[in-house]
Amino acid sequence: MAIDGLIILDSTNVKPIVQTSFRYFPPAYPLLHIDAYSAALEKANRPEDVDPVLLVNLPDAPTACCHLQHRSLVFLCPISGDLDPLYAFAFIRTFLDILIEYFGELTAPTLKDNFDIVHQLLEETLDAGGHPLTTSPNALRDIVLPPSLITKILSVTGVSGLSGPSASSMSAFSSPIPWRKAGIRYNNNEVYFDIVETLDAVVNKNGTIITSSVLGKINVNCKLSGTPDVILTLTNAHTITEPSFHPCVRLSRFTKSKTLSFIPPNGRFTLMDYRFDPSANKPGAAPALTAAGAAQLQVQVPLALRAALSVTDHGGAFELTFSPRAAALDDVAVELYLGTGASGATCSAVTGGGEWTYVPARRTLRWSLPPTASGRTATLQGTFTSTDAHPRPARAAQVSFAMPPGALLSGVKVDQLKLSGETYKPYKGMRGRALGRVEWRVEWRGG
Repeated sequence: MAIDGLIILDSTNVKPIVQTSFRYFPPAYPLLHIDAYSAALEKANRPEDVDPVLLVNLPDAPTACCHLQHRSLVFLCPISGDLDPLYAFAFIRTFLDILIEYFGELTAPTLKDNFDIVHQLLEETLDAGGHPLTTSPNALRDIVLPPSLITKILSVTGVSGLSGPSASSMSAFSSPIPWRKAGIRYNNNEVYFDIVETLDAVVNKNGTIITSSVLGKINVNCKLSGTPDVILTLTNAHTITEPSFHPCVRLSRFTKSKTLSFIPPNGRFTLMDYRFDPSANKPGAAPALTAAGAAQLQVQVPLALRAALSVTDHGGAFELTFSPRAAALDDVAVELYLGTGASGATCSAVTGGGEWTYVPARRTLRWSLPPTASGRTATLQGTFTSTDAHPRPARAAQVSFAMPPGALLSGVKVDQLKLSGETYKPYKGMRGRALGRVEWRVEWRGG
């Protein structure tokens, strides 16, 4: 399987910033895919309404254009033949993570200022035939130097010998472990684990959970000397299902004992992704045959929302009532899309705190709530206007929230860390956080 290439666009003017060489394709090939994306963007009401995979009709044979937007950047990946689009999206995500590792917050000016580094990364991560090559950030850092003040000063002054290979630049290839170079040394040996879980749920207007799932990720920042061999034990590991691991993890060990055995990469990396299975906490739980039984096996949503909407000619009215079920929730925001013709919104009653705003570019009402406590209710009432005679607002409100630091929905935590192959005893740090995205169906009163 091979990818035709990668194009990075500035979303403000849909112009390319950098792209791969496309050496086996006509010069117009990348431009045709940029034009296809631009045409689809013009027809869509919102950028997020554009299909993630676009068909591009070329004279020889049709191709597809996979695209992903990250803030002010758009990544286009043309593919042809019978290549699975998920393969292209996986590469886009991997390359995006590499850019974040190198530059931090990504913007169009950042990539333009570091064009040479971005182009080198493209050449190293995707070979001439379109096959992913070197995608490990630890190996790439020894091949393509990250941007720094000293390297910029030296390049501007024209100091010779900077581009030549050095002993450190060859260490990525001298180590028998692809993801970890040899000879790493730290004065303080420490490793930090950051567990992030995200709840995605759909709830009907009566408050019954239709579907819910929790996806987790264990991020690691490793600052350990030498070549340590780590054994990591997790609490509640039996609730983990559908895991995917960094290549350093020994799969057979996890299959047998649910422990993680690995030689870690240096620096930041994602150790594993997983899905939380709530039925694992209920011994003897059988497959649910009824709606009530299915609801009991769903992950519970730590909030309640009553959303009512009525529509009249050229407008309508809405009422949102929010109440948390958890001890505390942070960064709570409720969004309601008011339709393609929405021209404004006015709120006549706000109780329980919070701020509301109408976002014209997205035709969306956004209600931001302060940190909430269990039992505290907030209500927002108002009206909206529309240029359409018969407005068609969304039939569901989107709710996002964050739980207090340390609160995890699955109960998965770092229990024990053992290290062999080195004589030092490392410092271990762990933190957890849980986020939520809930689609809450609206009670419809007209239209």
